[in-house]
Amino acid sequence: MAVKIKTQFGTIDIDNEVIATVVGGAATEIFGIVGMASKNQIRDNVNEILRRDNYSRGVVVRQEDNGVAIDVYIIVGYGTKISEVCRNVQEKVKYNLETMLGVSANSVNVLVQGVRVLGD
Repeated sequence: MAVKIKTQFGTIDIDNEVIATVVGGAATEIFGIVGMASKNQIRDNVNEILRRDNYSRGVVVRQEDNGVAIDVYIIVGYGTKISEVCRNVQEKVKYNLETMLGVSANSVNVLVQGVRVLGD
C-alpha cells in the first residue's frame, strides 16, 4: 500500500518503501542507535544490523484514516538511556516524515530488539 496525497494538480503516491527509508535514515542518525533490526528476527538472523537498502525489513508502516502508524525496530548502544534514545527516535521520525514527505505520523512505536556494546 502507498500513501496517497491529493493536490490541485493530481495525486501523489508515496510507497511504503520510501517511508521506511526515511524512517530508517532518521532513526539511525540518533545518538545511541547502533542500527536497525529486522522485525522478523528468527527468519532474518537475530544478530544482523540492517543496512540502508534493507531498512524496510525493520520498519512497519500502517495506513490510518488521517496519517500513518509506524513501528521502528532498533538496536541501541550499551550505556545509553534507552527511554531517552527512543523518545528522540520518535521525535526525529515524526519530524522527518512531516517535512520530507508531508505525511503525518499518528504514532511512532519504537521496539528495542537488542543492546550492543560499542567497540573501540
